[in-house]
Amino acid sequence: MTDAKTSIDDYLAMLPEGMGTLNDKVGIELIEVSVERLVATMPVAGNTQPFGLLHGGASVVLAETLGSIGSGLHAFGMGKTSVGVDINATHHRSARSGLVTGVATPVHLGRSSACYEVVITDERGKRVCTSRITCALVPLPES
Repeated sequence: MTDAKTSIDDYLAMLPEGMGTLNDKVGIELIEVSVERLVATMPVAGNTQPFGLLHGGASVVLAETLGSIGSGLHAFGMGKTSVGVDINATHHRSARSGLVTGVATPVHLGRSSACYEVVITDERGKRVCTSRITCALVPLPES
């Protein structure tokens, strides 16, 4: 069972492929990891659409990463893992440079599902995106 304040290194060591290649490509860096609160940053540079603005899909990748990790930590304590089943995102404004920060907090932590709200802000603290992700909690795959 994972501690409420699982170290980032310990959590990543539990994952078969660490953070995963997509998260590496977009530059997501975990800052804080617990079931109750997850924080990560992502650079705008390299994650833009043709007009130089932060790509909305990149915001969704950040949100899904945080919600999936939180749900996974919650599920692991029950001998389960999590799989995303629904995500939505409202894009309020965009960012052109710097880092964006995502903060995920649970909306629901149940036995068969978990749901997180993820708020993404720019370096000025302005909200860029609000997302909600729901994950199903399923048995761990057999080794």
